[in-house]
Amino acid sequence: MEVQEAYKLVTEKLEVWLNTAVEMLPNLAIALLVITLFYVISKVVKKYTGKILLKTTSNKTVVGLAQTVIGVSILGAGTFVALGILNLDGTVTSLLAGAGIIGLALGFAFQDIAANFISGILLSIRHPFGIGDIIETNDYYGTVQKLNLRNTMIKTPQGQIVYIPNKEIYENPFMNFTKTNERRIDFQCGVSYGDDLEKVENVAIEAINSVQEKSDKDVEFFYEEFGGSSINFVVRFWVNFKENPDFWGARSKAIVAIKKAFDENDIMIPFPIRTLDFGIRGGEKLDTMLSENQAG
Repeated sequence: MEVQEAYKLVTEKLEVWLNTAVEMLPNLAIALLVITLFYVISKVVKKYTGKILLKTTSNKTVVGLAQTVIGVSILGAGTFVALGILNLDGTVTSLLAGAGIIGLALGFAFQDIAANFISGILLSIRHPFGIGDIIETNDYYGTVQKLNLRNTMIKTPQGQIVYIPNKEIYENPFMNFTKTNERRIDFQCGVSYGDDLEKVENVAIEAINSVQEKSDKDVEFFYEEFGGSSINFVVRFWVNFKENPDFWGARSKAIVAIKKAFDENDIMIPFPIRTLDFGIRGGEKLDTMLSENQAG
């Protein structure tokens, strides 16, 4: 008897489900049609959104993000409409509540990932640097190779690839060396105390002008200090800067030009000289001290 009752119960349940499925077939077909329609709409809207945004900004990261958000939003709306057609409004409410709880839990678990994601969005919108720019941040210097919503990839002059979290870049100071397309070179040197300082200044400025590219900024020359064996100065001049060789090459040419000009004008670049004093009180030459010892 128990087997028959169980069989009857299962059969009745299957009949109810079958009847419900048959009754829901038209709604199911409409729901599938709605989802398909919303999917097509999302594709079309994403395509035209991309075209419109590319006319206002060249930042492909922002355009891609906007397209993704719009596409997901349209598909989400279509899903909720389809569930409503299937009389699953309660399921929609449960999904929203569950999504809220899960989102809260994930927010605590993945705070750093969320922070990097938001920082990536803000960097993409503000666009303080782009692909190919030379930047220095968090003690790393290199050329930006890629910027995504998780991290920024730069290539150092030595060829290493460094991945820096977007949060670290957004929250800390960084320098963009190519934003203005120019860079100043500070060249330091020294001359002997016996040289004519006015002559040194004129020769140094003329030497820099002979190798400097055309610039609307004058060469600057300043004496800095009386050093231990030289009078030290600094020469400042500007170069067009798009990549590292622009800076290194100009600095190298400046060194060669200064050395050559000083040699031609009998200007000495001194090197440190160490004087040894002999005797108990100092100030005596070695040969004098030796002769005195021999005589004694």
